[in-house]
Amino acid sequence: MQHMVPAQDAGFRVRAATSSDLPSVIELDRDITGLAKPEYWNDLFDRYVNRGRNRFFFVAETDDALVGYIIGEVRAWEFGSPPCGWIFGVTVKPGTRLGRIGTTLFEAITTRFREAGVGKVRTMIARDNTLLMSFFRSQGMMAGPFIELEMDLDE
Repeated sequence: MQHMVPAQDAGFRVRAATSSDLPSVIELDRDITGLAKPEYWNDLFDRYVNRGRNRFFFVAETDDALVGYIIGEVRAWEFGSPPCGWIFGVTVKPGTRLGRIGTTLFEAITTRFREAGVGKVRTMIARDNTLLMSFFRSQGMMAGPFIELEMDLDE
């Protein structure tokens, strides 16, 4: 199903990603992260664009270019919690960041999570990523009940 989210004359539109968006997503991610990851994005597009049930990938575009994306999925019963929406990727092109693009992307994916029957959305970010922390908090997100633990396996 193709969902288009109007952006009230804001100069951009949000829609479900298609395979033709792959080169632009790779380029935007490379511009933001400094890393080209075509294999990662090819795999992600295969799983989230081409055959994604309860997986959502939206892009924001102007008349000239792709300017943002958000990716997430419904995950069931992780760590004993009921199914919920998880956002694991969001990017908005610098220079366009205060134009409600991120908010509109967030609204698009949370709408789809609600339609999928879940009542909670989660994400995980690096503690020092103040940009993303500020964005998610501005959307109403706050610390949840879980603590992420990890260890190096190279030792």
